[in-house]
Amino acid sequence: MLKKIQIENFALIDSLELDLQKNLTMITGETGAGKSILLGALVLILGNRADLSAIRDTSRKCIVEAQFEITSLGLKDLFQEFDLDYENVSFLRREILPSGKSRAFINDTPVTLAVMNNIGKRLVDIHSQHQTLQLSKDTFQAEVLNAYIIEATKNSKEPALLILDNYKRELVVFKNAQKELKKLQSQEALLSKELDYNNFLLEELESVHLDKIDQTALEEENEQLSNVETITEVFTEFNTSLSEDDHGILDQLRQLQNKLQSISSYSTNYASIRERLSSVLLELEDVYEESSREADKVEADPERLLQINTSLTILENLYRKHQAVDVPSLIQLRDELADKVFVSQGLEKKIKTQEKLLQESEKSLLKISKVLHDLRIKHKVSLEQEIIQVVIELGMPNAQFKIELLPLDYFGDSGKDMIQFTFTANKGSQLLPLDKAASGGELSRLMLAIKSILSRCKKLPTIIFDEIDTGVSGAIATKMADIMTVMSKEMQVMAITHLPQIAAAGDDHLIVKKQTDEKMTYSTIQRLDGDDRLEEIAQMLSGGTISDAARENARALLN
Repeated sequence: MLKKIQIENFALIDSLELDLQKNLTMITGETGAGKSILLGALVLILGNRADLSAIRDTSRKCIVEAQFEITSLGLKDLFQEFDLDYENVSFLRREILPSGKSRAFINDTPVTLAVMNNIGKRLVDIHSQHQTLQLSKDTFQAEVLNAYIIEATKNSKEPALLILDNYKRELVVFKNAQKELKKLQSQEALLSKELDYNNFLLEELESVHLDKIDQTALEEENEQLSNVETITEVFTEFNTSLSEDDHGILDQLRQLQNKLQSISSYSTNYASIRERLSSVLLELEDVYEESSREADKVEADPERLLQINTSLTILENLYRKHQAVDVPSLIQLRDELADKVFVSQGLEKKIKTQEKLLQESEKSLLKISKVLHDLRIKHKVSLEQEIIQVVIELGMPNAQFKIELLPLDYFGDSGKDMIQFTFTANKGSQLLPLDKAASGGELSRLMLAIKSILSRCKKLPTIIFDEIDTGVSGAIATKMADIMTVMSKEMQVMAITHLPQIAAAGDDHLIVKKQTDEKMTYSTIQRLDGDDRLEEIAQMLSGGTISDAARENARALLN
């Protein structure tokens, strides 16, 4: 419920702080006094765009803050969705700066107007004769019938609330399965175009056996086989120089070693030289043996040379084709292609699994939708009768009201029914959808009838009726007052009215007055009690000078 509203520098209000009571509050005042200012301030809280012309003093900012008790409205999940601190008593504030910039806050957290609108519409429902668009919306009509069957079946073995919850959970599964299937099918369509080419590239890379290739070794072997004659020549000359009989380098060094041995006892330096020569001789002998072995290995092999050249040419071609620089990069590309081919080949299985899941979910949804449809068929007649009974009491004796269940070719938010309200206020006229069926006044009374029933079935936010009683009087006005009184037992109801029969029904009574001082005009809102309230009702009855008869009538209405 709306507990308190503070308004600063808005329209004709300079400063206002108003505590509001639960149940039924009536707001009255002369035409032009500014009764609609309160609504104008509240629509800012609902996230509507700010009108700079509404700022009273353009040199300072305009502030509207409302305090709501929201414990019973079940809004914790919604606050969590928008990352807002949830408080049982929450504050919504709008500020309009002189520059024209607007700011919005919920529990002191800055929010966008979209977030404020989403929260605000769950807290306050402003309804007037000219604001009946909501009544024509499919979502609202579905909400009304669903709330009715939930209330009607709450004590049954299979309550509609449980069935609707099951449907909504299954609908999430179905939509997720649809989304995943679509994603897999898109992947398959994309990969199928590339699969043949990827397969070709993969087979080409796999045929080269990249993991077994040592390009450096191949290039070295290629150099050796391409220069067999030169290598043989060099080794022959080298080995001959080392080992030629009597004149070879090794023989000459051995002779020198023997001569040094003969004088090494004369000096340690001579002995050192001899040892060093011995080391050189050992190393050179080892070199000779190694070169002899390498010389023995050298052998022309044209076939192997051709094989190596072919392998190196293939590698060079693959480098150019794939813009690679070495064998490891080709191996990486091969593995990536293998992954793509594997994924592509595995998608078919995944798609079949997802299709099966989707079919099972669809089957479950169809079953639950049928149960919901049967419940609606069973209970809609009772709802039609209740609504038409109230509408007749509100001055439309020839009215007809029917609820049609039209089949949807998709799964809606609450089943496969499109719920459509049809109405006519005139005898013999065709039943039509609400946006084509009635005048604003007729739709207003129909909305009052529907919301009076809805208030019994579910927790509704604070509702404010803005002169919904325009064009009615007498017994109909009294019936409207009775309906609002019944509604106010379940929720907070406020009504801006010009009819004394309705004003007298309130648990609380506020009056809006317009006053003028030397400088400007301003509006005030005051709470009426006792004699002051009696005088206001009498004034509404008399329309001029208050007579004793008017006071007696007012007293009768208040009692």
